[in-house]
Amino acid sequence: MDTTVPKPIGTRASRALVHFFQLEAAGGIVLIAAAALALVFANSGLAGLYDAMRDVPVEVRIGSAGIAKPLLLWINDGLMAIFFLLVALEIKREAISGQLAGREQLVLPMVCAAAGVVVPALIFAALNRSDAGAMRGWAVPTATDIAFALGVLALLGSRVPTGMKLLLSTIAVVDDLIAIVIIALFYSHGLSLTALAWAGAALAAMLLLNRRGVRALTPYLLLGVVLWVCVLKSGVHATLAGVATGLMIPHVNRHDTVDDEIEHSPLETLEHALHPWVAFVILPVFAFANAGLPLGGLALSDLGEALPLGILLGLVLGKPVGIVAAALAMRASGLARLPEGMDARSTLGLGLLCGIGFTMSLFIASLAYGEATRYEAAVLGILAASLVSALLGYGWLRATLPPRPA
Repeated sequence: MDTTVPKPIGTRASRALVHFFQLEAAGGIVLIAAAALALVFANSGLAGLYDAMRDVPVEVRIGSAGIAKPLLLWINDGLMAIFFLLVALEIKREAISGQLAGREQLVLPMVCAAAGVVVPALIFAALNRSDAGAMRGWAVPTATDIAFALGVLALLGSRVPTGMKLLLSTIAVVDDLIAIVIIALFYSHGLSLTALAWAGAALAAMLLLNRRGVRALTPYLLLGVVLWVCVLKSGVHATLAGVATGLMIPHVNRHDTVDDEIEHSPLETLEHALHPWVAFVILPVFAFANAGLPLGGLALSDLGEALPLGILLGLVLGKPVGIVAAALAMRASGLARLPEGMDARSTLGLGLLCGIGFTMSLFIASLAYGEATRYEAAVLGILAASLVSALLGYGWLRATLPPRPA
């Protein structure tokens, strides 16, 4: 008689999920600390050092070819390309073997994310439609910062049902996908056909490697660097090279098996290697370099200006209205149901936390506004909205979620 105890299905997936949430939550706390440190630097005697640090010229040259940018742009164009590479890896994995793989898992977060993009954009446009310069940032209040939001959820401990964490992270992933499309369509300029042709050649080479079954990561990453340089020179925003590279990395769907003899997934290998670096280095560095808003000449009344107010209301009001309305409409129509442990009240708390835009909002603001005045107004709206959304979401969920055993 066979007395072998069967292996539990999904054990590896469960461990990976717990690790993901722990890493994102811890990364969110580090992200908050980096933004706070940036505000301290920008509003103290260190302000000159802070500005000088961001403007340090950095040049990489090979022969007659080279790239020269201030440090801030290397962070925004270079380090953030690695962040977008990780985003693309997560999206591809979720689409093939994760929460976006089936219609039932996909429909609720996709509709919620779409509504959470459209409603904030409409609110922003309603307040800024008469200012063409301000309207360049219509997409600023449309994104959700998953690390920041999960960091707030971590403060609630065992009260938070796993289904809520999954729904929040999936909405944020779809949000990121929408943001990638928005950046590609609306924040590219001065296109160079020659550079685009070389970028296309690098992408075609990666696609050929993928089709030939090459699973070594090194050739993809080397071609990814070439692609990044070509995209940088093309006028399309360089971070999109990270997205394209991530989508070319091969993925093996192991269907939640715990059999270690199954061939490893290159995508998961790279994702696991990048995740700590992105969470604890790249995003905090980005936050420190971009969140340093001088507050000396600002007053609370400045939030009443159309640009920061549009961002504030878009994130704090538009996000929860769009997400909650979409979720309840899908539930009422029978097209989807809320995750176990969630009801209308907890959905509102989730919607409030989705108003934490921060990283992606700061990034889109840096693309939309070249002039310091509008950019600083946008940063003011982003910081205020993220803080208010975090406090409201935390307070509401703490009041409405019942205590659960740890």
